Amino acid sequence: MGDGAKKSYGLILCTSVAVTIQEIIKLINVLIIRYELECKIHFHTPTQPRILIRQRSMLKLKDIVLKYMHYSMLYKIIK
Repeated sequence: MGDGAKKSYGLILCTSVAVTIQEIIKLINVLIIRYELECKIHFHTPTQPRILIRQRSMLKLKDIVLKYMHYSMLYKIIK
């Protein structure tokens, strides 16, 4: 919940440097196939890939994760 950032174009999920690009691709595929979220890889730096969940998927994401989130983090998914 805490390792991400709300942006005007969507939600950035920060990934650890210990996570490989192949693992990020697998996770994005799960988000796309299982949850029907529009996602892509977003590079913070050339060596820091992150996951971008596009703004148009935020309502769907909110429905999925709202009941699991701590109230102090809700600002990241609610306008």
